Amino acid sequence: MANHKSAIKRIRSNEAKRVLNKYQHKTARNAARKLREIKDRKEAETLFPKVVTMLDKLAKKNIIHKNKAANLKSGLQLHINKL
Repeated sequence: MANHKSAIKRIRSNEAKRVLNKYQHKTARNAARKLREIKDRKEAETLFPKVVTMLDKLAKKNIIHKNKAANLKSGLQLHINKL
């Protein structure tokens, strides 16, 4: 157990950040999955910018690696182009 007041606060803040990061990451993954399941090109093109924004924010906050975000965006764009 932490002995210092600052260490106790750090434990609390780390847990709060972990929960928020997990929520944002899961939301982005679900949005990408939903986009991959869409068969209509128009609908996919309207959802794509929102998913890209989510991925960019995750990469900016170091929740996911920037190259992973780029790979996911590229794959989603390829999916849309095939429709």
